[in-house]
Amino acid sequence: MVLHKCSVLRKRTGEESVVSVGTGSHDSFSFYIDEASPVGPEQPETVQNFVSVFGTVAKKLMRKWLATQTMNFTSQLEAGIRYFDLRISTKPRDPDNELYFAHGLFSAKVKEGLEEINGFLTDHPKEAVFLDFNHFYGMQKYHHEKLVQMLKDTYGNKMCPAIFAHEVSLQYLWEKEHQVLVFYHSPVALEVPFLWPGQMMPAPWANTTDPEKLIQFLQASITERRKKGSFFISQVVLTPKASTVVKGVASGLRETITESEITNFSSDTGDKDDISFVVSGAE
Repeated sequence: MVLHKCSVLRKRTGEESVVSVGTGSHDSFSFYIDEASPVGPEQPETVQNFVSVFGTVAKKLMRKWLATQTMNFTSQLEAGIRYFDLRISTKPRDPDNELYFAHGLFSAKVKEGLEEINGFLTDHPKEAVFLDFNHFYGMQKYHHEKLVQMLKDTYGNKMCPAIFAHEVSLQYLWEKEHQVLVFYHSPVALEVPFLWPGQMMPAPWANTTDPEKLIQFLQASITERRKKGSFFISQVVLTPKASTVVKGVASGLRETITESEITNFSSDTGDKDDISFVVSGAE
């Protein structure tokens, strides 16, 4: 299971920060990746050509490398996940202009995923989640407007407007009945009060298959971490190179880059001034 093992250390008292060290999942929606879907628009021409030649077989192999999660949203929430890494795309030649989660191949419809998360929040009014919309593919202004309206319709007043990060405490969220912080890596965030600008959730990426290099990178990023007043992601994520994929093409991500290589990372990634999330997995 490519889901981190670090414990949730949320603070439950009045003026404390909402999260000291929280837990998140990488490509959170990838459990739903559909082998029958088209290849995502962000994929290079080499991948597009590979699929055009080998068809369904190619997509089955791709899914083995693209699906970083073995749980749906509800199961992740029940396991303690509170940060979600979300990547949104349109489908080519889709007359309905539907929005989908995507990572190489298309996943679930965004509306369905948001509603699933909302169901958990409705049943657990003291819980809060962090939705990080950090990649957009094939999206025009109209699609962003559609997504913003979808967020309004789904979460309404559950969404916390963008303020200074250190003003957010669980007590504050409970008093305001807010449960959702939405981070949006697009200039659109500057136009909508409930969208937190993407730079308030920085997520430096090691881009390595070597666990030792990953740990060195994470330790360095902790000492040089985000500007005070923002949230922060420590990505405990191993990213296979092309040669790694070729060697283990039939085995897939889980068997080639194993959990054992990422589970020894300490959950002690924050200090009293940090509002941090640990996200583990493999790209």
